[in-house]
Amino acid sequence: MKLKVFTAIIVCKAVKALAGLFGRGSSLPGEYALKICPDILAHLKLPGLSIAVTGSNGKTSTVEMIAHVLKSSGIKVAYNKEGSNQIEGITTLLVGASTLGGRVESDVVLMEVDERYARKIFKFFHPDYFVINNLYRDQLTRNGNPEWIKSLICKAIYEETTLILNADDPLVASIGNEREGTVYFGADHLPTDTKNNEGIYNDGKYCPVCKGPMEYEYYHYNHIGKFKCPYCGFERHDTDHALTGTGEKDGKAWITIDGKYDIPVFFTGIYHSYNILAAYTAAVTAGVEPSKAAEALAGYVLRSGRITDFSLGNVQGRLLLSKHENSVSYDRSIDVVVRDSRKKSVMIIVDAISRKYYTSDSSWLWDINFERFRDANIEEIILAGQYCDDLAIRFELAGIDGSKVEVFDQVAKAAEYCRQNLDSFLYVITCFSDKDKILSIVTRRELE
Repeated sequence: MKLKVFTAIIVCKAVKALAGLFGRGSSLPGEYALKICPDILAHLKLPGLSIAVTGSNGKTSTVEMIAHVLKSSGIKVAYNKEGSNQIEGITTLLVGASTLGGRVESDVVLMEVDERYARKIFKFFHPDYFVINNLYRDQLTRNGNPEWIKSLICKAIYEETTLILNADDPLVASIGNEREGTVYFGADHLPTDTKNNEGIYNDGKYCPVCKGPMEYEYYHYNHIGKFKCPYCGFERHDTDHALTGTGEKDGKAWITIDGKYDIPVFFTGIYHSYNILAAYTAAVTAGVEPSKAAEALAGYVLRSGRITDFSLGNVQGRLLLSKHENSVSYDRSIDVVVRDSRKKSVMIIVDAISRKYYTSDSSWLWDINFERFRDANIEEIILAGQYCDDLAIRFELAGIDGSKVEVFDQVAKAAEYCRQNLDSFLYVITCFSDKDKILSIVTRRELE
């Protein structure tokens, strides 16, 4: 082994141990290792199975559930549970799980990978399976157009990698167009589907293959649905595994996969259902028995905190994490709120737009379909954070009844108002960058 490789491994492990004492260390150790040995990933000995997951939304949740299914089958898994998904984070993961000789000590390597960094990571090694969940307009300041992101992902795909693709997303599905061996997952026609796209914009309007106008039989949400291009014939691919039903039984939520596995879930949002389906498909494709995968996913509660139930004094609530600069993510949280028939209020927090880079661009707020709150059965709407005035203008022009809206520039003030004045269930919608500002105030409860 080259001296610089050995040195990089030693330094990475030492920095990881030291940073771990302070509750950090998901990317910094890898950063040091890459400075010492820029091609360190090419020198590691990976196990016989590797799985990568990317996409605009759902990466962390999908990876967590795949890991759970694999571990439930007695498989030792190394994965980036902290969600650090750029090359520094992947380096920390792999070096941290390796011996001093560079052999990764696990049966499977499972990686959440940033869409833009996959090509940089996979030039050193090629995963056996590559799951792509979805592609939306996401963090436009950083990512630009989703078609550009698709082009970057395509540069990370090699012949020996098996793709696992969302058949219902035309942009994602087109990546596997005319590629042998691709595995597809998707949803059958569901009761919540619509004939028209209810999003503010329509990224499925034109065919990603020939650019002709696309036709849809139905939409699950936004541009995700059953599509066909009448010009070139590109259409939704038949699925290998499908979400065939959702609903409630005996007061419990459930989804059905492949028409035979009823899986109880704590949350039936369409995002979460797709993430479960993607995790099931990946695990089964990797060799787990379908019945064992379904059994492992039954009732599984995410540890990543994407959904958190809480108490705020006498007020009961649920936190829904939605990505800032991603209107589709916010629209799915709005779906959950609007479809809940109970007496409810909602708090929207935008206090910091990004954890990773500085921007004060709040134009993405205009892409979110806040108009759906206009006729919804909502008691009060609380807008909080340093961008509360931007939100207030957005809600005013959305035609929201101003008498329902309260505006606070500090999250703590908004929380105190809710504690003292609300007598309804409270939904809080915010991003990863702002979640601790509300979680530090409330009392967490087990998900119901």
